[in-house]
Amino acid sequence: MTFNDKADISRGKASKRGRNTGLAVGGGGLGLVVLFVISQFLGVDITGLADGGQAPAGPESSLDQCLTGADANENIDCRMKGAAASLDEYWAIEYTDLGGDYVSPQNLQLFSGATQTSCGSASSATGPFYCPPDETIYLDTSFYDELRGRYGSSGGPLAEMYVVAHEWGHHIQNISGTLEKAQDGKTGPDSNGVRVELQADCFAGSWTAAASKVEDTHGVAYLQPVTQAQIEDALSAASAVGDDRIQQAATGQVNPESWTHGSSEQRQRWFMTGYDQGAAFCDTFAVSGPEL
Repeated sequence: MTFNDKADISRGKASKRGRNTGLAVGGGGLGLVVLFVISQFLGVDITGLADGGQAPAGPESSLDQCLTGADANENIDCRMKGAAASLDEYWAIEYTDLGGDYVSPQNLQLFSGATQTSCGSASSATGPFYCPPDETIYLDTSFYDELRGRYGSSGGPLAEMYVVAHEWGHHIQNISGTLEKAQDGKTGPDSNGVRVELQADCFAGSWTAAASKVEDTHGVAYLQPVTQAQIEDALSAASAVGDDRIQQAATGQVNPESWTHGSSEQRQRWFMTGYDQGAAFCDTFAVSGPEL
């Protein structure tokens, strides 16, 4: 998606930590079950981060240079800040309409190399994730190179912002209590873990559909209307990280009973459910069988 050049993204809750190459695993003090729940957008299990030393954080920037939509169109860090601004405004309205009391995430924390979180230490190999204890989304933007090069996504700005919108969906689940349903540690195509992930995809779709109507404090829409080509980019990203596609590429086999995030088809379908029908239709826990 393309930002309107004059949109004010300065209120976006995002910052960036400088490069830290000395990764030391551990730290957060969370149980293994909770760590399994936040096993990342790619389905990477970070339970191994539960013990060990603390990794020092690198210097932090508040991204004060990211002020306008024009900045977001030119710079990926600013694009992430712009996405945060839009998502925060969208959910402040949408979550209230759904009957909840919205609370913003603490931050969208960009990092390079490695970082320390309340869920333990993480590296760029961990993938994007939402950490419930500190209510923060963590993202090394080099992941987008992996998404294109290793997983075959077509890329594009909406594919990048889809990742942020998905993780923002986990924050919505956290404040609503839904995220707790995935803490049973079970896997499989009908598991609560898969339902949580598909709902986050659906929430990402609902934001995408409404994004061109979400305005900054000056009444300027953050984003221009989405194009079909941009939707295809988002769907390409959703498909690229389906459990079946990742398993097939890694092992030559597909084992649905080990799924934690859902198939490529499911992830695309629930994104489009949110896009076509809105967040109110994202209750993945109310369906079963082929409908899931």
